[in-house]
Amino acid sequence: MEGFTLLLVAIVSTGMTNFAMGKEKTSWNVSAMYVLGDSSVDCGANTLFYPIFHLNLSLLPCNGSNSILLPYLLANKMGLPHAEPFYTQNGTIDGLLSGVNYGAAHATILSASSLGHQSLNNQLRQVFETVQLLQLQLGHESSRRFIRSSMFYLSFGKDDYIDLFLRNFSGVMAHYNDHLFADILVNQMVHAMMNLYDMNVRKVVVMGILPLGCAPSSFFQWHADDAKATGCVEEINEVVLKYNVLLEDSIVRLNEELPDAHIVFCDLYQGLMKIISYPHFFGFEDAKNACCGLGLYGAEIGCITSDMACNPVSSNVWWDLYNPTPQVNSLLAESTWSGQELLSNICRPTTIHDLVHTSVPHRQ
Repeated sequence: MEGFTLLLVAIVSTGMTNFAMGKEKTSWNVSAMYVLGDSSVDCGANTLFYPIFHLNLSLLPCNGSNSILLPYLLANKMGLPHAEPFYTQNGTIDGLLSGVNYGAAHATILSASSLGHQSLNNQLRQVFETVQLLQLQLGHESSRRFIRSSMFYLSFGKDDYIDLFLRNFSGVMAHYNDHLFADILVNQMVHAMMNLYDMNVRKVVVMGILPLGCAPSSFFQWHADDAKATGCVEEINEVVLKYNVLLEDSIVRLNEELPDAHIVFCDLYQGLMKIISYPHFFGFEDAKNACCGLGLYGAEIGCITSDMACNPVSSNVWWDLYNPTPQVNSLLAESTWSGQELLSNICRPTTIHDLVHTSVPHRQ
């Protein structure tokens, strides 16, 4: 990372201040998008040695590139360039000013325990390094204005619960009940949002966790011996809901306590549950099986190659063990952006469209 920083310092020209100031005027009131998260924001390109250290036997957590994931679909609506993965940055300040994706497949809120998987804190350190570089090259005031008018997108928690239920269920639950575990995760997320606020971030979108109890891997792990089982695994969904509720309550409090903070919570759980409850209404034929995978529910072995995928992909709600298909992402993007398609209040207290149009004072 030191070499990367030195290269940036060496090549930045004195004209970058004007460039940054000019970007503030594009895409309404958003300069750039910075993305933190797990496989909901990264197909593996930003995870070092991902093909070697992937944990759930799904080499392809997305059907294609990052461009079909939710933050990129939202960037299209904002007229912003796609945030390039952190580890593919080519050492130019232009790349940093266009937005960065710090996310990594299998990233967790709690500190990563395995090689190659980044935690929330790892990604926050990378954000801090980026902000320092912007301050160094643009000056304090210009960088402050640029960061305050940028949007930060956070999507975490899924892999913490996957680890909880499918890898170390008894071991974790021996120390924490489901409420305490959710409380620990939410406290870490609150800490992250406050750290971002201290870095002059004012516009934040935080995604809730999907109903993991309805994912193909949950069906396989919990219903493999029960041929009569038809519904989602409620034990998992109830725990995920506890996290989502605590997270939203904390965001409400932060919006009240932090001057000029505009933090939006998007309830992807309820949005996807509506699709799962009425799949045919939204154009889906299968709301239970993975499109790309082998075995019962397509979840015994994850997506090793796209040649395994169903045809058409648009017929399925789930792409692999835990990730939705591009068609689901498109519905969620439209709903979180405008409040249409799925739920009018999927994002609270406002839609992402309205958040984009919100002006943030540049006062000290």
